[in-house]
Amino acid sequence: MDIDPHIFTGQRVIGILGGGQLGQMMLQAGASLNLAFHVLDPSAQAPSRHLCTKFVQGDFNHEGQVVKFGQACDILTVEIEHVSLEALNKLASMGKEVHPSPQVLATIADKGLQKQFYEKHGFPTAPFRLVDGREPLYSHQEWLPAVQKLRKGGYDGKGVVVLKGLQDVDRAFDAPCVLENLVDIQKELSFVVARSKTGQIAAYPPAELVFDPRYNLVDYLVSPARIEPVLAEMGTEMAMEIANKLDLVGLLAVEMFLDTQGDLLVNEMAPRPHNSGHHTIEGNVTSQFEQHLRAILGLPLGSTQARGHSVMFNLIAGEGAEGPAIYQGMQEVLAIAGTHTHLYGKALAKPGRKMGHVTVVDEKLETALEKAIHLKNILIVRA
Repeated sequence: MDIDPHIFTGQRVIGILGGGQLGQMMLQAGASLNLAFHVLDPSAQAPSRHLCTKFVQGDFNHEGQVVKFGQACDILTVEIEHVSLEALNKLASMGKEVHPSPQVLATIADKGLQKQFYEKHGFPTAPFRLVDGREPLYSHQEWLPAVQKLRKGGYDGKGVVVLKGLQDVDRAFDAPCVLENLVDIQKELSFVVARSKTGQIAAYPPAELVFDPRYNLVDYLVSPARIEPVLAEMGTEMAMEIANKLDLVGLLAVEMFLDTQGDLLVNEMAPRPHNSGHHTIEGNVTSQFEQHLRAILGLPLGSTQARGHSVMFNLIAGEGAEGPAIYQGMQEVLAIAGTHTHLYGKALAKPGRKMGHVTVVDEKLETALEKAIHLKNILIVRA
């Protein structure tokens, strides 16, 4: 497939639905290739607002607003999957390129459809059932303990609750949900792959995720993951097969559990750059953000080779941090070699809000971990 030379002169506009930190880092990657971007986001203070060619304040769930926005773009992509699918289908019918496709977004934005997709195609996943609300749980105690997930709208740790028994049902979601058997987890892993519109596919080394139990967000990750090579290969092949089955164009992050029996189970996926791939900016030859752009533009995919061992931790505002953000410890952090700090430009801190991340890359895993733990204790978001 020939590359459109107008891509690199700003004559072909890429529209991004969502202007948060993922959009911000996508724009930073695209600047090196002289790409033109329009961004739609509901917040006038969106992190991406100053980096794009044109910023539009609007609702990416509003059909009319998304259609109007998309008409000025040649290619549409997303930094969040909860967008107006009706609008994207209309734009696709007008001849606009939409990556990932509305069909892929429809499957992934609904955790129930996700689970049915895994089941249909034979991908191992935790046993589940779909429930319409809280009421059925009272008469089916045998379904518990379980993890309850909202089918739609959950994001950044929200929309998930662990129900250990009937005593927890009163705090269950009273909406359409997925109810999953509780899995004995040894490790949580992420496999990030890219699939181009040319069909080329590439995979990053897997990342090992450690979660903050307060907010159900990634606290820190280690890449390459500390798992046996055979498991890394199995998970990578599974993630690539999922991308092919979806006919996805762009980036796909597939989160998996490694259970205590040594088996890999698919947990959930995201059709866009993902928190579990942030370390690739410095830790791999090609970042996930550049790779996503290469994929949707039909450019050759870049090398995913690791530059060493990466440890990335999220900078999360803690309890009591509510108001204008203050970053405590920046001077000490910036003085430490091999560290890379990314602040997202969010003016207000809120408890549990991702405000940035820091990546440490080193030839030795032990050194990278030691530095990252030290930095986590220094760099604090307060208000």
